[in-house]
Amino acid sequence: GAVMAAEALSRVPAVQIDGDGVFKYVLVRVRGAGASAKDVVRGHGWAEYHADLFERTAEELARHGLSCECLGGGRLSHRPEEKKIHVYGYSVGFGRADHAVTTEKLKAEYPDYEITWADEGY
Repeated sequence: GAVMAAEALSRVPAVQIDGDGVFKYVLVRVRGAGASAKDVVRGHGWAEYHADLFERTAEELARHGLSCECLGGGRLSHRPEEKKIHVYGYSVGFGRADHAVTTEKLKAEYPDYEITWADEGY
């Protein structure tokens, strides 16, 4: 029911990204049955396409009874030695994610980082 859905939703990590490098990311809205929604960031270097990231995320969430939709994508440049993440670019298939939302989520996960974003770039 809704309680289990809310619990499953609360366990979904807000941010899962690679620890270093430049890679694609997607902003995904996750929903449980009757539960509120939660937006999460997923970014990994193994993904050749934004759709690869979204499909993998959707599969993982489905196992917990959660559905999701892709709100858009972009790229992340993660430089851990400088404690910097830059959010930019867009997804051809999903459009540009709201990088300001992504930046807020990254700031919560990496409070000691300098996190910037820009709408330009591919």
